Amino acid sequence: MQNLNKEINKCIEVLQNGGLILYPTDTVWGIGCDATNEAAVKKVYELKQREDSKALICLVANDAMLERTIEEVPEVAYDIIDLSTKPTTIIYDKPKGVAKNLVAKDNTLGVRVASDKFCRYLINKFKKPIVSTSSNISGKPTPKSFDEIDAVILKGVDYVVNLQPEQKSGVPSAIIKLSNDGTVKIIRQ
Repeated sequence: MQNLNKEINKCIEVLQNGGLILYPTDTVWGIGCDATNEAAVKKVYELKQREDSKALICLVANDAMLERTIEEVPEVAYDIIDLSTKPTTIIYDKPKGVAKNLVAKDNTLGVRVASDKFCRYLINKFKKPIVSTSSNISGKPTPKSFDEIDAVILKGVDYVVNLQPEQKSGVPSAIIKLSNDGTVKIIRQ
């Protein structure tokens, strides 16, 4: 537990200063930053060598934080979150309070309520959503384990979390798009 707190405090210090962290999520190792900081989000796109028209997702700690990040959370979202057997990212209409360059051109944002302990503690303590994107250069395969992460990524972040993920699935989350008009579309199973 002491280790966990030490890592969380170090991450928060980096995030508050607009830095990038490399951290274990409930799916794969992710590159993270303060989701409300436009300059930090820009650094993530630059590190991944990715156009900023390809939206990133962010993690929230709980339903309350989700409701502060999305103008109107459709009722069905809570069912999907509760019933999902694997980490599921939902793309919502009309995000609010996050960096403009995090929001897709169609005014949507992919958000996942974090399920692993480290992410939940970190986000709760940081009190803001955190960007989570796979730790690879755009177009290259997603690393399934820490050992597969490119040296460019390791050098490009300000801090690498010194913890092993709880459940190493090494599989990206499912992605579902929920529109306010009730349309549900599965993007990635």
